[in-house]
Amino acid sequence: MSAMLLDVTPVRVSEGGWLARADAWLGHLVEAPAAVLVVAEVLVLLAGVISRFVFDSPIPWTDELASILFLWLANLGAAVALRRGTHMRTTALVSRWSERAQARAEVLAIALPCLWLLMLIVPMAEYAQDEWVVQTPALSWPNTVRAAAVPVGCVFMIGMCVLRLARRSLADVLAVSAAIAAMAVALWLGADWLQSIGNWNLVIFFAVLLGGGVLLGVPIAFCFGMATVAFLLTVTSTPLSVVAGRIDEGMSSLILLAVPLFILLGHLVEMTGMAKAMVDFLASLLGHVRGGLSYVLLGAMLLVSGISGAKTADMAAVAPVLLPEMKKRGNHEGELISLLAASGAMAETIPPSLVLITIGSVAGVSISALFTGGILPGVVLAVLLALLARLRSAEIAHGLQRAPIGVVGRTLLVALPALLLPVLIRTAVVEGVATATEVSTIGIAYAVVAGLLIYRRFDWRRLYPMLVDTAALSGAILFIIGTATGMSWALTQSGFSHGLAAMMSSVPGGKYGFLLVSIAAFVVLGSVLEGIPAMVLFAPLLFPVAKAIGVHEVHYAMVIILAMGIGLFAPPFGLGYYAACTIGRVNPDVAVRRIWPYLGALLAGLLIVAFVPWFSIGLLG
Repeated sequence: MSAMLLDVTPVRVSEGGWLARADAWLGHLVEAPAAVLVVAEVLVLLAGVISRFVFDSPIPWTDELASILFLWLANLGAAVALRRGTHMRTTALVSRWSERAQARAEVLAIALPCLWLLMLIVPMAEYAQDEWVVQTPALSWPNTVRAAAVPVGCVFMIGMCVLRLARRSLADVLAVSAAIAAMAVALWLGADWLQSIGNWNLVIFFAVLLGGGVLLGVPIAFCFGMATVAFLLTVTSTPLSVVAGRIDEGMSSLILLAVPLFILLGHLVEMTGMAKAMVDFLASLLGHVRGGLSYVLLGAMLLVSGISGAKTADMAAVAPVLLPEMKKRGNHEGELISLLAASGAMAETIPPSLVLITIGSVAGVSISALFTGGILPGVVLAVLLALLARLRSAEIAHGLQRAPIGVVGRTLLVALPALLLPVLIRTAVVEGVATATEVSTIGIAYAVVAGLLIYRRFDWRRLYPMLVDTAALSGAILFIIGTATGMSWALTQSGFSHGLAAMMSSVPGGKYGFLLVSIAAFVVLGSVLEGIPAMVLFAPLLFPVAKAIGVHEVHYAMVIILAMGIGLFAPPFGLGYYAACTIGRVNPDVAVRRIWPYLGALLAGLLIVAFVPWFSIGLLG
């Protein structure tokens, strides 16, 4: 996805063979353990599930070992993501600049993370060393075994940043270094003034510096981290080891164990042909009517979203199957990409969305309640999109015949094992049979068995790349959660959260005025910061306000998740929009004029969900 990538162009030997070899060596050194950790995580958790539910004899150390492995996976995965350039960032503004300016922006996107990591490597090591006196309860290991993952991942990332800077023009590196140094000197000289203005200094650090870094294309996680460190060093006496502890804390929630597992499950569903089987069944039912394939796309996104939990994976599983045929039937490619992007935003609340799992973790909301409450809001948006797609469809349905009942029956029989998977996942969590983490391991085992024995599609050659991709995406998500946790802590310590709560609770219109302001804020935040960073940063601050003025926590979660989704898929900044264009292989400029009616339908559905709480909480009982 061009909107999310650092420059990872392979080094040609003529440009410096040793750099290419060093980069490849470092990549293998990080990627292989990360892939092994994904497999180990699945096996450990699956062993715990089987021992508990099958043999009624829980293994006491499985959750503890899984937690240790998870922190290592998160940090090594973050290093893999840095090497591959898949840390979340926005380049919508930078891409409009001259080639020289873009080159310097790329240097900045490498140099700032490198500087931040260098500033924190010693505090991170000290934090891990201090954890030696703490023993894990079940395994009785020093907690340093777990906490060391943070500085080790930091070392790998520093090495990768240095190699990338070595590939850049010396003039660009010096120019960017001078600009960073000038900014640091300005903050140092202005420290007394910044302290004297009280919490207004938060605007400098968390609006100007943070926003500037995001718009200049610096990965969002490192923008959070750098703004936090600059604030602490300039106007407080807090040691940076506190930041290391907050990063550890943010990445260590047991609920987040489900993140890499659902990402891996999404890869398996696509590889084994389960996603295609579901799409084929829906197409046999609706493919003969005008706009039928648009309905199939929306229905497939609802089903697949419930399995993979990752929007990019959802779109990648559905689009290649449907878009070519939809284009053959006369639909404009910009219209197709607009519908695909809108369907991604529509499905944000369909369980087991990673955003649901994340918001449940950081805001302390029941995952089971979120899974239950997320279904109807997604359906409301799907219905509105289906109506709009019907009106705007240019499909030529004349001459298309209804599929014979025998064909429908055969496609249903083939799709049935795949269709059972989302039902299994949602039912197990909602009924309290298993946690989101446990059911994800069951889903992985189910997908592997189905791929090997039922669909007979299991490409072993793709397994290692899938594991590395899982580690990279997990690391990118979890690293953002870690740095955002540190930033949220700094904002809370400054008293900002109390001020925000007072301001939001005094919005005219009571709870509905609060909801409208929240919608506007999260549409913007979803566009600029991407969904999960926005959730992690602001959910802990706003959920207590929502509760205090009478907004149900599940209802509020659905409203802000959908608002964030609209921003995420809205041009010109929304990363999800560019992801849809990349997956559909369409230039973003082609679709940008056609997406606005779909975003309007999503906004109308969001307002319905916001003003009719029953859609979010009516099924909670």
